[in-house]
Amino acid sequence: MGQESFDIAIVGAGIVGLAHALAASRLGLRTIVLDRDAQANGASVRNFGFITVTGQAQGQVWRRARRSRDVWAEIAGPAGIAIEQHGLALIAQRPEAEAVLHAFLETDMAEGCEWLGRAQAETRIGLMRPARLQGALWSTTDLRVESRTAVPALARWLADRGVVFRRGVAVQAVETGRVYSAAGTIQADAIIVCPGDDLASLFPDVLARAGLTRCKLQMLRLASPGHRLPATIMSDLSLIRYLGYAALPAGAALRARLELEQPDHLANGIHLIVAQGADGSLVVGDSHHYADTPDPFASDAVERLILDEFGTLFGMVPPVLERWTGTYASAGGHSLVETPAEGVRLVVVTSGTGASTAFALAEDVIGAVTNRSLGAVQ
Repeated sequence: MGQESFDIAIVGAGIVGLAHALAASRLGLRTIVLDRDAQANGASVRNFGFITVTGQAQGQVWRRARRSRDVWAEIAGPAGIAIEQHGLALIAQRPEAEAVLHAFLETDMAEGCEWLGRAQAETRIGLMRPARLQGALWSTTDLRVESRTAVPALARWLADRGVVFRRGVAVQAVETGRVYSAAGTIQADAIIVCPGDDLASLFPDVLARAGLTRCKLQMLRLASPGHRLPATIMSDLSLIRYLGYAALPAGAALRARLELEQPDHLANGIHLIVAQGADGSLVVGDSHHYADTPDPFASDAVERLILDEFGTLFGMVPPVLERWTGTYASAGGHSLVETPAEGVRLVVVTSGTGASTAFALAEDVIGAVTNRSLGAVQ
């Protein structure tokens, strides 16, 4: 490769790196993206592809999710990315869950949301037979893409727009103005390092000080149930994992009841998301286990807990077509943005919300390093 020069060099081609490439491209900057893998195979393609706005933490995270949702909607058509589903139906199975959702509807995060009573929920959602049903939160705000195809499609579209990609290239070191790899040296006015959950290769001291660890999740793909879901589905367990709900005072009573009724689910960090693809199959999960180096093995016991929660809503469980695990970087707060050297930014989404928030985060970061506005969220 020799030595090349760019305005922006980005290390990492997951969704966070691609979001920064998009923001740089929109400013007309000469941009290169380097990644050690031949194709995306990390957290960016091992998730639901659910661009979740409803339930994100109040304030900046929620605003970033709203902006990122808008960017997905803007680029989906030009990039050849299908929007597989629109909206969210969050099924309240307990009175305590209903109380949380009514409290949520009183906040400024409830734009595009409404409460459906039991009869309305049965009519609107219609296809489910939950063992118990108080009603449902219906949101028109959220989107869902198939991450396995959407992330590669986004990279191809960026390449067509002039972003240079170097795949299969491991970056050995980064300093002000230079990226070093076995394939050569890249010169760049600004460098954005997006390592995902690789906490050892670049700036490990900075990542260690931030207290990052890794979260392992376990997921499934189920056969089509034979009908279309009206939206992506969540249940009571989600209300204590998403801070937009969990941080509300009403969340404490729900957590207390779940600790009595579903302690094993809580111990394994399980909450239910059910998303449907164009072929009708269902992406279902997930669980959360934390370690510096999570084991790669899927647990049958964890799978049974996930499918138990699925069965309480759907009354049946289609055959399992695929199983997989994924890992992402985790720490308190939404994201880490550090300046380990002049002209260098280290950017990690630490909350498993890369697909939901990375576009707006990247606009903030690229705007800051270039002193040019991209409509960044404050």
